[in-house]
Formats: sequence, C-alpha cells, structure tokens
Amino acid sequence: MSKDEYIFTSESVSEGHPDKVCDQISDTVLDLFLAEDKSSRVACETMATTNRVILAGEVRGPSSVTNDIIAEKIREKIRDIGYEQSGFHWKNVDISILLHEQSTDIAMGVDASGNKDEGAGDQGIMFGHACRETDVLMPAPIQFSHLILKKMADARRSKLIKGLGPDSKSQVSLLYKNGKPVRATSIVISTQHDDDLEQAEVREIVRPFVEQTLPKGWMCPENEFYVNPTGRFVVGGPDGDAGLTGRKIIVDTYGGAAPHGGGAFSGKDPSKVDRSAAYAARWLAKNIVAAGLAEKSTIQ
Repeated sequence: MSKDEYIFTSESVSEGHPDKVCDQISDTVLDLFLAEDKSSRVACETMATTNRVILAGEVRGPSSVTNDIIAEKIREKIRDIGYEQSGFHWKNVDISILLHEQSTDIAMGVDASGNKDEGAGDQGIMFGHACRETDVLMPAPIQFSHLILKKMADARRSKLIKGLGPDSKSQVSLLYKNGKPVRATSIVISTQHDDDLEQAEVREIVRPFVEQTLPKGWMCPENEFYVNPTGRFVVGGPDGDAGLTGRKIIVDTYGGAAPHGGGAFSGKDPSKVDRSAAYAARWLAKNIVAAGLAEKSTIQ
C-alpha cells in the first residue's frame, strides 16, 4: 500500500440490535410526551434483556401519558421491530417503568428566564461533519454500512426474503486513494437467522443487498466477504445480548470518521444539547459542503 492509500472501516447495526432496540424504546417514550406537549422534558434510558425491559429516567410532562400507555407503546415498538421469539416477545415481555419528575435544579437551567428563550440541561462537546463521499454528504463506510442493513430490513419486513431475524450488524472497510474511497477491501455481515438455515444459505441471501449497495466494481474479494463468521446466529436481540440506550453513538453519527463528544441522542428532548446541538452542527457542516465552500467540514 502506497503512502497515499489507507483503509477505513465503519460499522452499523439494525433496528433489532439490542442497543438499538433500547434507543428506539427511549425515543418512543420521548415521542409520547412531545406529542402531548412539545415543551415536555424527557431523559429516558432503557435496558433490555431476556423477556425484560427496564425504563428509567426523568420527565416533566402531561399526566395523560400514563405508565399503561407507555407500556403499550413499548410493546408496539418491539412488535414493529419483529420480536416474537420465546426469549423476547412483545406480548409477554416484562416491562418495569421507573420514571420520575425532572429535578428542579435541572429545570432551572432549561426553562426560559430573563432574556433567554430556552436553556440547556447540561454542558457538552458536540460535533457536526459532512463530506462529498456520498450523495447525502456522509462518509462512505458508514453510509454503505447503513444502507446494506436498511435494504435487508426492508426486504424482511415486506417478506421479499424469509429466514432472517431482526438482529444484524454490518462492517464495511474501504480503500482510500488520495483521500477518496475507491473500493471495498472487506465486508462483514452478521445476521440473525432461522434455525434451519445453513451459513452458506445465509451468505447467498445477504449477498445481493451488499452488491446492490456498493458502486459497480467496488465489491470486496470473495475471501474478504464474511457472513456470520462464527457460523451460527439464531438467538438474537436482547435475549442473546443485553441492550442499553446510548451505546451506539458512533453508529449514530459518522462511523468514526469525525470526532465525537461522547453524548448519546435517544430518549432526550431538545433541551439536551447532546442531541439538539449535534443536529445543528451537522446541519451547518452539511450546508457548508453543499454550498461548495469545502470538500469536507467538521464543526465543534
């Protein structure tokens, strides 16, 4: 490899990955409160394991959002993701809700007062990034990783394919020359599947989604295309591996291609700058690149 070449790798996870299940549950609770009152304050964390979901955090919002309504929406979200397995089933999963009122000390910081329209619940370091590697101005490794799993999920939901479960991960390594991606060097896909499918069968189910995602001629060598390299992935989701909100912060941003301040997004209303300021910084970076002012932009 010459000095003007390097390999960069990013990963993504599907909607059924245990941590992403928790992110989506936290955001479901957030959406419930914001739908009733857009000024609601929510900081909601979720933990999921075998047939168990635990919700904890602080809220300030309408009393019409009851624990029964929250539990019902959580079950709907788990059902929509696709979990109906014995160790994690939307119908019989045990849900513990441990939400309490937002601290008055925090409320002092986020409520409008004096000459400010709105406050922030905490300090933080947030980054926004954009580049010309893809049409959505995202780095190519993370964007391709996302798209592969989205195509697989869409096909599973529409029943175009059978035998795959909701839990999956992707990892794409790209070769860069003179700062631009030119082809894939290796690709790893791990996906939950039915018990009666062999590894080779899963590989051929997955292959088209990878080939459709990458630009023509970019597919990695056959011996660098890994599908379920452990050989078997039947038990998935929170039954196979406990999940937590906020553990996929690099997947949620730029796949490691830009700095990260450490704050997660899910379950947080806009007064939490971990989320709102990161979104604003991305908007700024994206517009700088889209306007032709730079090939790449990173904003802190």
